[in-house]
Amino acid sequence: MTFLSFFFIVASLVSFVVAQLILKRAMVSTAQTGFRNPRFVSRFAVGIFLMTISFFLTLGLLQRFDLSYLYPFQGLSVIIITVMAAVMLKERLTLQLTIGALLISAGIVLVSLS
Repeated sequence: MTFLSFFFIVASLVSFVVAQLILKRAMVSTAQTGFRNPRFVSRFAVGIFLMTISFFLTLGLLQRFDLSYLYPFQGLSVIIITVMAAVMLKERLTLQLTIGALLISAGIVLVSLS
């Protein structure tokens, strides 16, 4: 794998994670202010834009790599989103959620070794 390939894999992953966090914040804001709030609209637009970037990067990566190679990297998004949701959104990490994230990590290691 070249540095450029690794860069695009990470860019796809980061854009997906950031999009999820932004969209979550946008949707939470609708409970108080509704859907016509300019803050919601801007967050929603940025989230959709980042999801689109992630989608097209993933399509480009699928042209060059096997799905079985790329999918473990996508699995990392679950772990990163869990940690970032706890840090940025102040969501509570339960023991069950932590154990699940650790099992996903172990699975990613096992798949990447094969």
